[in-house]
Amino acid sequence: MSRRAVITGLGVISPGAIGVKEYWSLLAEGRTATRAISHFDPSAFRSRIAGEVDFHPLKSGLTPQDVRRLDRAAQFAVVAGREAVADAGLQFDVMDPTRVGVALGSAVGCTTSLEREFTIGSDGGRLWEVDQGYTVPHLYDYVNPSSMAAELATQTGAEGPVTLVSTGCTSGIDSVGYAARLIEEGSADVVVSGGTEAPLSPITVVCFDVLRASSTRNDDPEHACRPFDKTRDGLVLAEGCAIVVVEELEHARARGAQIYGEIAGYASRCNAYHMTGLESEGKDMASAIEVAMDEARILPPYIDYINAHGSGTKQNDLHETGAFKRSLGEDAFTTPISGFKSMIGHSLGAIGSLEIAGCLLAMREGLIPPTANLNEPDPLCDLDYVPNVAREKRLNTVLTVGSGFGGFQSAMILRNVRGARR
Repeated sequence: MSRRAVITGLGVISPGAIGVKEYWSLLAEGRTATRAISHFDPSAFRSRIAGEVDFHPLKSGLTPQDVRRLDRAAQFAVVAGREAVADAGLQFDVMDPTRVGVALGSAVGCTTSLEREFTIGSDGGRLWEVDQGYTVPHLYDYVNPSSMAAELATQTGAEGPVTLVSTGCTSGIDSVGYAARLIEEGSADVVVSGGTEAPLSPITVVCFDVLRASSTRNDDPEHACRPFDKTRDGLVLAEGCAIVVVEELEHARARGAQIYGEIAGYASRCNAYHMTGLESEGKDMASAIEVAMDEARILPPYIDYINAHGSGTKQNDLHETGAFKRSLGEDAFTTPISGFKSMIGHSLGAIGSLEIAGCLLAMREGLIPPTANLNEPDPLCDLDYVPNVAREKRLNTVLTVGSGFGGFQSAMILRNVRGARR
């Protein structure tokens, strides 16, 4: 009998929203949560806007020792992980810990803490040799992003496969895809998965400045990210986290768990073309979509909604539009599509999981969140990108995609499970 991977729990920390309920409210209302950077003085940078999370670790249940020890991205993962596990109704103390795994995604790991500690230890960069007497004793954990996956494993008691997936901006979707594979192959019955990222530090901002990839609408941060709009000028960096509980279907049914949806198909490809460049035809993303559809045994007319990568850069939106046309044919013109980054920004390795969570909630509620700030559609992006206002529609099957530097392209099919408790 084949094993099927379903999602039974969600936990979210997002710009503009702490918790699943608040996150869905933001998406459904089409509210934007991007603003001027407040974490540090951004005046020296070309782009001075971001999607920041109003996160209070102590109020979220962390101890002062946790706050001192854990990077901000790890703090996000722990808090969102607790929400997801509680939502799934799991009791790990009565489970075989070797059947529980973790698959966490992150693009830049503990960058915030690494930059902070280097600045302190080098006296603002003046010292060639860093004085370790001024750095925290947890510096090794910051150097190794796998420490965040290990922390999540400690929280859940997972003694099965524990992995950190780092494939750039597709890390959040790839980690959940990997979790599904662990379930399907029989390596685990439950995998706590998702993506976390806290990249809002000077070194990250300047990297995207150099690439000219981020928006410079500093005087209007709420409307800066404009996917598929003729006036778009780049992405808006963000932070955030989404953790999902991936579980074997019969295991979930046996304990009467709620089921948000099934991971029916997943695929990842690389364009082997350019570190940051994309071809407008979208052949690489189209290939991932086609393989995911084949795995899910579904044809284009039966995809009810597409969650786009929708970063708001000129080349990405053209690349995606081409990929949808190439993989779905004429059905691309009648399938509603929207992008969440228009509201919460681009949280790099976390965004794919935040988008998966949003898609599952859209399926549950029968409502497609809009693409915010889409006022002047680009004539070259001529598909139905659900501008500004949410749209009611019954959703049984959803496609979500991700695109990342390095040429990574990923696609996932999420589907309702017949007869499941939701």
